[in-house]
Amino acid sequence: MTLFNWVIPIRLIDLFEIGIFALILYKLYQLMRGTIAIQIFAGIFVLLGLQFVVTILDMTLLGSLFRVISDVFVLAVIILFQPEIRRLLLVIGQNPLIRRFFTSKAAEPLVDEVMNAISSMRQSRTGALIAIERTTGLRSYVETGSPIEARLTTELLETIFYEKSPLHDGAVIVRNNRIDAARCILPVSTSMKLSPHLGLRHRSAIGLSETTDALVVVVSEETGKVSVALNGEMIVDIAPDRLREYLTEAIAHDTARTRELAAAN
Repeated sequence: MTLFNWVIPIRLIDLFEIGIFALILYKLYQLMRGTIAIQIFAGIFVLLGLQFVVTILDMTLLGSLFRVISDVFVLAVIILFQPEIRRLLLVIGQNPLIRRFFTSKAAEPLVDEVMNAISSMRQSRTGALIAIERTTGLRSYVETGSPIEARLTTELLETIFYEKSPLHDGAVIVRNNRIDAARCILPVSTSMKLSPHLGLRHRSAIGLSETTDALVVVVSEETGKVSVALNGEMIVDIAPDRLREYLTEAIAHDTARTRELAAAN
């Protein structure tokens, strides 16, 4: 048998499949980098390596053990990496080609209200933390704050975050095109890759975006800069045009869900 007989034919589709698989692994690594999930991922690769060695050496006892583990392996991976898998799917959903199918003209007035409030708070250096619900429910965080349940307006946002207002600490949560609650408590991110210069308000914004798909807008009280947290990442000092794009996408989803709820009733 010649060496040529051992050559495995590689098709163009095989190269394409390898490229897609490598891209998915790279994106997962980016999402997990700096978190405890990367350590779990490394541990899983070690177990897979051991299983390969056990199979090659035909070890009966260990082989039986690994077969039992493999029965629940896929389910365990989904449970352990659920936040990372969800963020990967959200990154795919943020593609401009996909987002354009979900934009809505009904969102534009609401985006204008938020943009006007943010512009005013940026100039006055008024600290603010605004979380906009998308597909993941934020009811558990709404319940930590003071109920507002009012139409979203520029004046109301500015009043809530006025430094002498009793509601200015904590986050405002926007659900179904309305301000559901203020002074809400958000989870604080413990990621080791965050800048030590980020304050509690920014860490809370990232913390919520790590566990949900909410869009969180932060106005810095110290610098007046506006930042956006999404999918566990933060864009610091975001440009107004780009901020409007993010808000339009988030609120458009909210508008579409509101229409669905109205139709169901």
